[in-house]
Amino acid sequence: MTLRPDHARIAEWIRPGAHVLDLGCGDGALLAHLQTERQVTGYGLEIDPDNVVQCLQAGVQVIQYDLNAGLSAFRDHTFDYVIMTQTLQAVSYPHRLLDDMLRIGKEGIVTFPNLGHWRCRLRLLAGRIPGVRAVPQPWYSSTSIHPCTVRDFEELCQQNRLRILHRTTVDHSHRTRAGMNILPNLLGEIAIYRLQRNIS
Repeated sequence: MTLRPDHARIAEWIRPGAHVLDLGCGDGALLAHLQTERQVTGYGLEIDPDNVVQCLQAGVQVIQYDLNAGLSAFRDHTFDYVIMTQTLQAVSYPHRLLDDMLRIGKEGIVTFPNLGHWRCRLRLLAGRIPGVRAVPQPWYSSTSIHPCTVRDFEELCQQNRLRILHRTTVDHSHRTRAGMNILPNLLGEIAIYRLQRNIS
């Protein structure tokens, strides 16, 4: 499987031999890469049956699971990393899932489409429902039920005492462009965060 550039960034944050849980793991490409290149152990949770089949074909351990059920079945501090890419906006209670991620994992890695991107703002000014190119579905069929901006997400982290270890933003092709680090909420289409529970 070809690894997306944003997945390659995430892989750089994962230490070799770590125990990883991937929430909404899709076709398993990231976990398959981490198993091969970083010798990680762990598995993914995925609701789509076609993606579950692709995970199994890629040699990735996967459980068919609805993330809206929460993660209460998992014990505290079970994983080194809990990853959730492009799924935060599609769950019913993202704040609860974030809290659970950092209860069962030492670190969390989250990506989501940024509704604060300048294209979204222009669409709203034009009287249209904003969207990002990373989520191409129209508003009436999109799974994005809790879209947010970079600023919204960082406020949530502050309220939930989550420490941001690293933040980067990329465009819809998962590439970093000039100015994104300076104005991430305006210029970033997809946000990528590495988080830890703030114990201070």
